[in-house]
Amino acid sequence: MSVIDVENAVRGRYAEGAQARVSDLCCPTKYDARYLEAIPREVLERDYGCGDPSQHLREGETVLDLGSGTGKICFIAAQVVGPTGWVIGVDMTPEMLEVARRNAPIVADRLGFANVVFREGRIQNLEPIVESESVDVVVSNCVLNLVDTASREQLFSELHRVLRSGGRAVISDIVSDREVPLELQQDEELWSGCISGAFTEPGFLDAFRAAGFHSVRVLERQAEPWRTVEKIDFRSVTLEAFKDEEGARKANALDEVANDRQPGTCC
Repeated sequence: MSVIDVENAVRGRYAEGAQARVSDLCCPTKYDARYLEAIPREVLERDYGCGDPSQHLREGETVLDLGSGTGKICFIAAQVVGPTGWVIGVDMTPEMLEVARRNAPIVADRLGFANVVFREGRIQNLEPIVESESVDVVVSNCVLNLVDTASREQLFSELHRVLRSGGRAVISDIVSDREVPLELQQDEELWSGCISGAFTEPGFLDAFRAAGFHSVRVLERQAEPWRTVEKIDFRSVTLEAFKDEEGARKANALDEVANDRQPGTCC
């Protein structure tokens, strides 16, 4: 399948998903209910993801959400990072962006602050819309595997470019337990459904390492497969990867502090 075929298949399916709920676009995910109260039902009903990278964010951070869709992760992230933080959503589908932008003032009014902006663009070509070394965290929710294979080296390079020193990527996506065969890669519906373009789990981690990321690790892994197609298991994982060793060292220090605070036996 050519580059333009993949992109058009994904764009068309998600344009449809912006108008009405499409049940088989990625897998159901539970989110912290506290953060959903401020988000309009229209956004919640037209959200398509496979994980929750927002739970790994911190107050005050600048966050870039790749493939932000109708804005659910952005609106959750806005609450996590608070009024001193900033959230940028990027999506290539005008219909999705229309829903997100229309609901952004509603969310801001409910929160009492506005810290989210949405930009149109392709996530493998962020240079026109996101400056180098301008964000603390890149997140994405079941989107990287929608990018055609020919553009993936550029995609991971862009993730690395936009992060500040010490920054990190927290990415939820669908992975497979073995390579997806060519015949499945020719299915437009399976492409837009997060199947045809799925990485293997080792391949997913290796793609970050090849782009220069450090301390790449899986934070969460779905125990049971989300789908099995032609005896290939597909499941959700969330990984973390740091732009450089500085970020990895800081994360290790925070982990050590957190572990020291855990209750344990005494004396």
